[in-house]
Amino acid sequence: MLIRRPAAICPSEITAEAVYMARRRFLRQAGLLGMAGVGFSHSQAEPLTEALTSWDDITHYNNFYEYSSDKHAVATLAQNLAPRPWTISIEGDVAQPRVIDIDQLLRQFPAQQRICRLRCIEGWSMVIPWDGIPLSALLAAAQPTTNARFVKFVSVHDPARFYGQRRSTLAWPYTEGLTLAEAMHPLTLLATGLYGKPLPNQNGAPLRLVVPWKYGFKSIKSIVTIRLQHEQPQTTWPLASADYGFFANVDPRASYGRGSQSRETRIGELHKRPTRPFNGYASEVAHLYPGHDVDAYR
Repeated sequence: MLIRRPAAICPSEITAEAVYMARRRFLRQAGLLGMAGVGFSHSQAEPLTEALTSWDDITHYNNFYEYSSDKHAVATLAQNLAPRPWTISIEGDVAQPRVIDIDQLLRQFPAQQRICRLRCIEGWSMVIPWDGIPLSALLAAAQPTTNARFVKFVSVHDPARFYGQRRSTLAWPYTEGLTLAEAMHPLTLLATGLYGKPLPNQNGAPLRLVVPWKYGFKSIKSIVTIRLQHEQPQTTWPLASADYGFFANVDPRASYGRGSQSRETRIGELHKRPTRPFNGYASEVAHLYPGHDVDAYR
């Protein structure tokens, strides 16, 4: 068996739940568990040695306001999502606009496996093994023009199926955005699955955004449109509350109407843990925000 230093292991080499658990059993029996990291950040600056959140917690504790504000009800309500057939429009300031079927997308861009922290502005967090496509690969194929500065994402709008969209609690359809530099960062993922299985409906099937250094509301679910444009897009949550800014980088110094962001509760744990700047990814992404200030990046 070839053994490599942890710094040489990529997140794309992390395997699905069954293999992962079998590996942990082997390491425990061999007395090596304390020497092995669970996963690694993209730049390999540090090992991600935190335990994975369980499949049951990931798939039964969900914010999906298109359905409900009740996290525990979403798994049941979302069974009508019907993620096939599904198309995604890549449009705007690109040389190669296209409308692509989700299965065609998966054939053209094989999924990678990544383990990422997820931090919600509500104060809870998870560690999730995603399957997905680097957003940079899809955007590079679309060939952004020199006019493109931002990327706008739009979720599906169908009040007949999405019960929450029948109420005006948020501006529908759900819309999010990134700078082009953020979108092209290697950590930014279009998730298509988790734990080696297709993405469950309640987690945003068939395609959702994952931006691990930002609060979870940036990770828009069930995407149907990706639009490159010059102007900063108006996104959904800032219209609802001043707590939800466009950049929404995880910052433990921030204090919102809901309280301090300095600590978080990892789902599956009983104690709180300190929140880390940029959710622990500062070494990878802080350069995107020269002169970072807690107020400037809300």
